[in-house]
Amino acid sequence: MTVKKNKPAKFLRFWKLLGPGLVTGASDDDPSGIATYSQAGAAFGLSTLWTSIVAFPLMASIQQMCARIGLVTSQGLTGTLKKHYPKPVLYLMLLFSFPAIILNIGADIAGMGAVGNLLFPSIDATYFSVVFTVVLLGLIIYLPYVKIASALKYLCIVMLVYFIVPFLYVQDFRAILKNTFIPTIKFDKDFIAILVGILGTTISPYLFFWQASVEVEEMRHKKKHLMVNKKIIHEMKQDVDFGMTFSGMVMYFIILTTGTVLFNGGVHQIDTVEQAASALKPLAGKMAYLLFAIGVIGTGLIAIPVLSGSVSYIFAETFGWEQGLDKKFHEAKGFYVIIAISLILGLSINYIGISPIKALIYTAILYGITAPVLIAIILHISNNKKIMGKFVNSRTTNILGAIALLIMTVAAVALIYLQLTSK
Repeated sequence: MTVKKNKPAKFLRFWKLLGPGLVTGASDDDPSGIATYSQAGAAFGLSTLWTSIVAFPLMASIQQMCARIGLVTSQGLTGTLKKHYPKPVLYLMLLFSFPAIILNIGADIAGMGAVGNLLFPSIDATYFSVVFTVVLLGLIIYLPYVKIASALKYLCIVMLVYFIVPFLYVQDFRAILKNTFIPTIKFDKDFIAILVGILGTTISPYLFFWQASVEVEEMRHKKKHLMVNKKIIHEMKQDVDFGMTFSGMVMYFIILTTGTVLFNGGVHQIDTVEQAASALKPLAGKMAYLLFAIGVIGTGLIAIPVLSGSVSYIFAETFGWEQGLDKKFHEAKGFYVIIAISLILGLSINYIGISPIKALIYTAILYGITAPVLIAIILHISNNKKIMGKFVNSRTTNILGAIALLIMTVAAVALIYLQLTSK
């Protein structure tokens, strides 16, 4: 009886431990990311399943570095850049990050609106987009940090639907295992493009900024900003590892779903999340379609606050404004105004002629350019004893970070080349 009672208690303790890392991981699988994974599965079947295994240690190592920077310095990544690096580096990151994040927000809002329209065809997608935007803005401004963090954390549960969807369809488990552990690489333009797209979606610069800043917010809320020690660092690593594992598994099951259902059903071109959801309905049944669609809306509700929050942290730290989701509007007006502007600009993309697909392409290009530079800077900060003290990177973390830097640099070059040579 004691063992049975202890299991729920252990789970509750672990659940309380989870926070910024879990939310960051879940937000990585936003509607635009789901569109990328869906296209990978539809176009190439199970051939890209292995990427979720490869991406995990790279994602986790970078996010751990960002979290540790926030914990040790009590500043976000932007604040650390501002303090220790030349201003042109900071402004360059701002120049590239802001439009990329806005385009990402726009693509996600459009995806949520379109899926809302699929579920309720009598209501136009634009109405859903506006409603989602207004509701999110109101909740971000009105709710204190602890409630926002709790809401985002529990919304992550919605994403468990993607663990169910593949098994509503008959699966070939031998093929799944083979493609999971034996990498397939096809040296053709479309396959390389989708690999670059997956990398750009999983290792996104906005997550670097968010992770560092929200760790500071979390510590401030818990009043632990002067008590950083090995225990806190260990708990952060557990949180980040779980979040990145969760993110990788969601990615894996989306590719598995579309790589079996859509690919085997002859649907090889998916440009948007609503297309993926619609295509599932006749092939895998109404339940798979509904669960997939609900998951899109759930992950959008997680990702958009993270996207808008990250851009607001960047601006606030750059210009020395009061910041924090734990502050009321009148205490941090600039911070909340940037969140409002980012959401409104993201929504407006749907009305100025930029399609969600073009927004995703432009976002990928901008992320592809900034990610390698940011990873290099994060590695430099994380190994600087003057900044990090005794909490500098371990050898393993440096190796994983270097691999991530190399792969993202190659991906950036490939992405730019593919865009310049595409007709």
